[in-house]
Amino acid sequence: MNFDLKTLALPAAATEKCDLLVVLVPEGFRPGRDALSVLVDHALKCGDLDTKAGKSLQLYLAPALSARRVVLLGAGNGSARAVRLALQAIAASFRLPQVKRAVVCFAGDAQAGGVCAAVQAVADASYVYTTTKSKAQARTLNRVVIGVPRAEAVREAFAQGVGLVGGVEFAREWGNRPANHATPSLLAEAAKSLAGQPRIQCKVHGPNDVARLGMGAFIAVAQGSEEPLRLIELRYSGAGKAEAPVVLVGKGITFDTGGISIKPAAEMDEMKFDMCGAASVLGVFRALGELQPAINVVGLIPACENMPDGRAVKPGDVVSSMSGQTIEVLNTDAEGRLVLCDVLTYAARFKPAALVDIATLTGACVIALGGVRSGLFSNNDALAAALASAGETAEDLCWRMPLDEDYAEGLKSNFADMGNVAGRAGGSITAAKFLQRFVGELPWAHLDIAGTAWKGGAAKGATGRPVGLLVHYLLGHAQQLSAQNAKKEGAPAQPAKRKGRSKPD
Repeated sequence: MNFDLKTLALPAAATEKCDLLVVLVPEGFRPGRDALSVLVDHALKCGDLDTKAGKSLQLYLAPALSARRVVLLGAGNGSARAVRLALQAIAASFRLPQVKRAVVCFAGDAQAGGVCAAVQAVADASYVYTTTKSKAQARTLNRVVIGVPRAEAVREAFAQGVGLVGGVEFAREWGNRPANHATPSLLAEAAKSLAGQPRIQCKVHGPNDVARLGMGAFIAVAQGSEEPLRLIELRYSGAGKAEAPVVLVGKGITFDTGGISIKPAAEMDEMKFDMCGAASVLGVFRALGELQPAINVVGLIPACENMPDGRAVKPGDVVSSMSGQTIEVLNTDAEGRLVLCDVLTYAARFKPAALVDIATLTGACVIALGGVRSGLFSNNDALAAALASAGETAEDLCWRMPLDEDYAEGLKSNFADMGNVAGRAGGSITAAKFLQRFVGELPWAHLDIAGTAWKGGAAKGATGRPVGLLVHYLLGHAQQLSAQNAKKEGAPAQPAKRKGRSKPD
């Protein structure tokens, strides 16, 4: 879908030829003398329209307006959250087959966050998965104009929104694909496709490479599947070689049966979403290719299936990790931490400024936080604060959870250095404590996205979270690096990112 940013006051918006005109009306709206302003003002005075976010009045073939359909839409205080909630309330309007060109016009000053949120909300509302459908109704909305009083003032925010749309939709696409259409090998091909973008490189390690690295825990999970494992390594080089990268590690279990500790049949189909951590890393790199920030980022994805074959790892087996630590596999359905621990060890060779893993790791996190916030665990207060702040900015929320050492007591084993589970109590925390044993003193954070990566029921599908959180964190980190480097050189800080292209694929 193509997005355009345009300086557009209400008099000009009235003459825009489109299938749908959405007018975002903020609190304290001040009308002009043009026909559209008078219409909005009259609707407000008569009580037919409210500026509360999401309240709307729909019109068809209104006199003096060129658009066939017009929605006057309350936008509250114009913040990112208010704009997102407002546009979510009329999501169905963007999915109408007759709507191919839409204009979303801010009737007052446009906040940068609100513009970014508008782009993302429209894209989210009109998203359609079609890859494995024979007669799918594809997305008909193909062009959206974001109209604001002063385009130059919000151009950077607009570019961020467009870049995020590309990343989130890439993550949703691969999250939604069935497991036979998103094998580890196909996931590797998706990563390779990103290497066509500026500054991105991709390297794929096969089973023999992983064996040479000594990743016994990763290999143990994959050994029950006919599909060969892949360790995917992406690099985005936006800063000098001396600049330490941020390393992102995404869990890529392309299907999780639970292994020998097999899951119940009900809703097992949703275990195709167990690679949404990997999908989010792919989505972040898709956005980085668009936004081109001045930062170095490494993405690592351990991709495999967890299957109950005769060769599969068994409860009670002891495996050796890349770090040399041994693990008693008490439950084969706690496989995500086994593939992640080896890759967290591998990540240390990049000497990262920060290490963040993203995983649909525990059902316990769903019980704790539901589908609203992702679980955030970290051994570093500054990193945790930066990620939480980025989540607030992106409207992609997380919540910091504890990492007290007492929670690790249950990981003790009589037969290995540790077990891979510690019972039901505090399950998301004990899983994080397991991972913490493989990061040493590196600034590390773990995002448990089991409750936020996808939705079930009638709305079943991947959400693309936490691509927004991660991208905003990386952009903030790039800005911080730019300021630090400028201070060292005694020069003004340069912008940390370039303008993104306004037309994503």
